[in-house]
Amino acid sequence: MPHPLGVSPGKVVAVHLNYRSRAAERGRVPDHPSYFLKPATSLAGTGDELVRPRGCELMSIEGEIALVVGERAHRVPPDRAWRHIRWVTAANDAGVYDLRYADRGSNLRSKGSDGFTPLGPRLLDARSVDPAALRLRTWVNGEVVQDDTSDTLLFDFARLVADLSRTVTLEPGDVILTGTPSGAGVVGPGDLVEVEVSGSGQSTGRLANAVVEAGGPLAEYGAMPRALPEDRAAAYGTPVEPVLTPERREALTSLSVATLASQLRKRGLGGCYVDGVRPVRPDLRMVGTARTLRYLPLRDDLFARHGGGMNAQKRAVESVLPGEVLVMDARREADAGTLGDILALRALRRGAAGVVTDGGLRDSAAVAGLGLPVYSTSVHSAVLGRKHVPWDTDVPIACGNALVQPGDVLVGDADGVLVLPPHLLDELISDSVEQERQEAFIAERVAEGASVAGLYPIGPDWREAYRAWCNARSAAGSSRLPASPAPKSDVPPTPAPQESRP
Repeated sequence: MPHPLGVSPGKVVAVHLNYRSRAAERGRVPDHPSYFLKPATSLAGTGDELVRPRGCELMSIEGEIALVVGERAHRVPPDRAWRHIRWVTAANDAGVYDLRYADRGSNLRSKGSDGFTPLGPRLLDARSVDPAALRLRTWVNGEVVQDDTSDTLLFDFARLVADLSRTVTLEPGDVILTGTPSGAGVVGPGDLVEVEVSGSGQSTGRLANAVVEAGGPLAEYGAMPRALPEDRAAAYGTPVEPVLTPERREALTSLSVATLASQLRKRGLGGCYVDGVRPVRPDLRMVGTARTLRYLPLRDDLFARHGGGMNAQKRAVESVLPGEVLVMDARREADAGTLGDILALRALRRGAAGVVTDGGLRDSAAVAGLGLPVYSTSVHSAVLGRKHVPWDTDVPIACGNALVQPGDVLVGDADGVLVLPPHLLDELISDSVEQERQEAFIAERVAEGASVAGLYPIGPDWREAYRAWCNARSAAGSSRLPASPAPKSDVPPTPAPQESRP
């Protein structure tokens, strides 16, 4: 069916990257918004089919909030920009990554095909909605894949209008696609995609479009589809080179927080330990990249707006990716909960590697039974509304006096949690493995009765023995550090207590 605008706009402007969750997914945060143009012929309405060209496999869908200009905008400042917007509606910024290489940057063929920008089904009067309180949801085959709100935008709507109008005059009917949150992904023939924008008690309704395969092949007198590794990674929302490769993750899992902390200290980094948090399960190890959530002090008038519904806390849980650690900044307030068993279970089901909060934990016994590594300052039954307003996600935070940026690496064991700068991972791992190898040798010698003098750390008199020990272990094919030997002592061990009997 026709799109709800009725007439073709002069311009369809799309923002490349504008949600914090998407920026965290992409591993970068832009200093300024950047844009590309989509042809007006790409517009479609609800019920129209999304036609994937033959030979393409990476058709992406991106739910977005679309703005329709109602009043000519030329060099308007941000404080007057919103009045130039007449309508708000739902949009799907569809595309095929298989053709992205052909028009790198412009996205013309990858995102400009006929029907690749469905809008609707209803237009919301911009004067009747709060632009900072709009909710965007996307479903694929009935399952929610995107759920975010406009208060998490990197650049709000007024900023976009003002920025564009500095050099490009916006005319009535022009459309601005304002970016997509995390969760956008690849769909194929037979999938049904739905997008809805709601707010201020109103809804656009669901913009529904089915994906189909093109009836015939793509003519060969132009660039043909091809799926490059970087395009495949971008389409699925995964980094081309993840910080935590399987090898790095495995190595960090075998290293203790104490060892890594000493290596950071040698590099002048003494503020990377998360103060005050303790594990719910000391037997569990944790390694993952940071996904951040920030709480601000309670203000009742703002809690009504930010604390209910799909608030920042729930959005953070629903957007956490496999292998990520959800890190919460609760300002070290120990007497209010910041996480309970339901959200911890949801984080576990989404593949989270752990949760760290410098606030309180609710339902601690149930959380302990999940098998998810969780660290908290305290156990407290009070809900977050006693002290906190869940405010925003995917921003640098302070957790237990440690600065944590999205994408930092967190390691946890029974001793606590440490933040590792990603660019230091390889040297930290290498030097930590050597440190623990030396400490295993030292522990064996001390267990045999040797004095620590000149041995801990290894001095000149022990270096040759250490080299021989390393060679012997290498020849034996030992790839893991030995367990700490049982201590020997001239003092008889204390007898173990006897079990009481009835």
